[in-house]
Amino acid sequence: MSFDEMDVDTIWMDGEFVDWDDAQVHVLTHGLHYGSGVFEGVRCYDTEEGPAIFRWDAHLDRLYESAKPYDLDIDHEPEELTDATMELIRRQDLASCYVRPVAFYGYDSLGVSPGDCPTRTAVAAWPWGAYLGDDALENGVEVMVSSWRKHSSSQIPTNAKTTGLYVNSMLAGEEARRNGFAEAIVLNKEGNVAEGPGENLFLVRDDEIYTPGLAESILDGITRKSVITLAEELGYEVHDQATISRGELNTADELFFTGSAAEVTPIRQVDNVEIGNGGRGPVTEEIQSRFFDVVNRRTDDHEDWFTYVE
Repeated sequence: MSFDEMDVDTIWMDGEFVDWDDAQVHVLTHGLHYGSGVFEGVRCYDTEEGPAIFRWDAHLDRLYESAKPYDLDIDHEPEELTDATMELIRRQDLASCYVRPVAFYGYDSLGVSPGDCPTRTAVAAWPWGAYLGDDALENGVEVMVSSWRKHSSSQIPTNAKTTGLYVNSMLAGEEARRNGFAEAIVLNKEGNVAEGPGENLFLVRDDEIYTPGLAESILDGITRKSVITLAEELGYEVHDQATISRGELNTADELFFTGSAAEVTPIRQVDNVEIGNGGRGPVTEEIQSRFFDVVNRRTDDHEDWFTYVE
């Protein structure tokens, strides 16, 4: 669904609420030309207690941490961004939504050095359903291993969620879609599994769970960490610093993606190889069910993971 089809009309930008169509920047904005910005993607769920933002504090912490390697000074305190986001959701009467905070170098000069370019900050929120399609959560997705590799942390910080770096994700994802797949899996420079273009990856083998470690050039996903916690509470042994070869994908019992957008999405096929039973495996289903019970507040635990919109 395009933004023009959505019933949203307001964005918070640099301390003010502005009409959606007026939230604009100059064409010579530094962040547009060099990708010099950081962002987050956060889910807000419709619960019996009202809209609840999932892991907001963790996402906000990562936003400010991501800004550090780029000397990007976010001119607004976390409390101000929190208040702005709450009001934004209220103003647009959104029961559930996707929230996008972004900070970037703005308009002043156009050398590679940002120089005196100001930092611009915005928060938007809009309705968003299943990221990889309506039936993906139940039936899983078909993916391909991309020919594009994930950059190393010695080249660009991989644990900062930087706007410009997602051109790598776009290339991998569009390559997959051109070839008839829903999504890609990206290898790191060593040829081991890193992640999806916008997701972390989990592998199940003999009822144990494996996910690539931070040294494998992944983003330390907040949903990834949440799923590790939930899986361990269910009694599974989770190897969260694993190295996974490309070949291990083909012999996995189950595979699944995690992410704020993707939530917990099964993978039923890699390239032309069917994974496990060719659908959502039992371990994935149990973890997915537990995840949605938590985020929809059908259970009372992990209350500290939620920020309620009052």
